[in-house]
Amino acid sequence: MPKAHPIPRKSFISRNPSVLYFLAALGLFTAIVALLSEATGAGLISTSFVKTLGKTLCLCLIAIAMDVVWGYCGILSLGHFAFFGIGGYAIGMWLMYARTEIIVVNSLSGQIIPPTPNEISDAIGNQIFGVVGSSEFPLLWTFADNLYIQLALVLIVPGVLALIFGWLAFRSRVTGVYLSILTQAMTLALSLYLFQNDSGLRGNNGLSGLQNIPGFADSGQDAVSIVFFLASALALGFGYLLFAWITDSKLGSIIQAIREDESRARFLGYHVESYKLFVFTITAIVAGIAGALYYPQAGIINPAEIAPIASIYLAVWVAIGGRGRLYGAVIGAALVSLFSSWFTGGGAPNINLGFYEIQWVDWWLVLLGLTFVLVTLFAPNGIGGLFDKLVRKS
Repeated sequence: MPKAHPIPRKSFISRNPSVLYFLAALGLFTAIVALLSEATGAGLISTSFVKTLGKTLCLCLIAIAMDVVWGYCGILSLGHFAFFGIGGYAIGMWLMYARTEIIVVNSLSGQIIPPTPNEISDAIGNQIFGVVGSSEFPLLWTFADNLYIQLALVLIVPGVLALIFGWLAFRSRVTGVYLSILTQAMTLALSLYLFQNDSGLRGNNGLSGLQNIPGFADSGQDAVSIVFFLASALALGFGYLLFAWITDSKLGSIIQAIREDESRARFLGYHVESYKLFVFTITAIVAGIAGALYYPQAGIINPAEIAPIASIYLAVWVAIGGRGRLYGAVIGAALVSLFSSWFTGGGAPNINLGFYEIQWVDWWLVLLGLTFVLVTLFAPNGIGGLFDKLVRKS
């Protein structure tokens, strides 16, 4: 009998054409925004809207991380926005230190006797921590003057926190709603700690002035906004490609098997806890990167950003877009983010009913909740699921 030849396996792109479509659409969108921004002189897209779009891309990045951990692995984490905030705090510390150092050095440069390094350090500490009644740098700020170490901490701190928390939770085989409550408790504990003035991160005041990037003082916010927009688009593209590769691999098949029946996957010989820990940790690191790109565009970060409600919103975005579909998470996060900016930023006109005036600033969350309920009832697979149906019919 003739020897049968194995059927060659298709390439990654041929198995996942949606990845190529997404990257092409993202590249085209990025180019259009960059060319029409105020930084290029066209001025058709304002600097503030470029920042809104850049922040939206960062939210899309953390949304696909949430989709992998929840939609593919079945872990409903209500704490991933904490990792997002940690990334923001890590880069925010350097931004605030570097900006304050420039201000202090310039203000002391006119003195007859040059200031000593200790005097400069004390002046910087007084400027940063005077708002909470202190002038000394906490231990947390040991490496705040070193950009490269702070960039490393953007990856290390969320990763280590997720690794420790995940190891403790998964080895105890905590699953389902109990795991969700634990992740929410972790987020709440971190948020309450940061609210304290002696936390080392300025308590309720948070870190501000993050939009003033050292080295861009002469360029203006239009240049800063487009640089961070491009960086956010690049991060989203690489993040989407990474998670698409993971979910398409054997690892992706295993974590989906864990989502469907964890006990059976364990019975087949897979060390379920290790796979869950890997997914939980890698998505936390990506969330930290997204936060590090988001908050310099937002200009400020405070403990309220890490409150449990933020992680709940994140789950709502993914559910509306369609969990288990990376592009669905992007759609959900982008739509909710842009509509939120429109409704709460004064773009949507208020509706006067005669006896009552609907002000969207107050009613936006009600509208979001109603949308979530309707999607859950009539489109359980989200907007991405509706898109899949249209593609199959065509």
